[in-house]
Amino acid sequence: MPAKRLKPEAARSAPVFAALGDRTRLRLVARLCEDGPVSITGLTSGAGISRQAVTKHLHVLARAGLVRGLREGRERLYEIDPQRLDQARQHLQAISRQWDEALSRLKESLEEG
Repeated sequence: MPAKRLKPEAARSAPVFAALGDRTRLRLVARLCEDGPVSITGLTSGAGISRQAVTKHLHVLARAGLVRGLREGRERLYEIDPQRLDQARQHLQAISRQWDEALSRLKESLEEG
């Protein structure tokens, strides 16, 4: 059976899930969600990783559209793009509905047979 192509919304969400697949990036996203805009210095504090590592992870998150950098004076603050997170959440909900429907069909089939 040939593999199905990804729907466009799934293809757009793939970089988000790939970026969030790294534990450090997931922690950075959680921190930005909790604290709001934070500088690299603020994100490095207590993270147990170098400033350069945080910068690298933020670039990956930015390419996925999850964070954006804002210039505030001499500092650069990073914040979450809630729209991208919401798009990923919607995609996960669609997958969940598909699984629920498939399991319901399986259950009905087993009960009939």
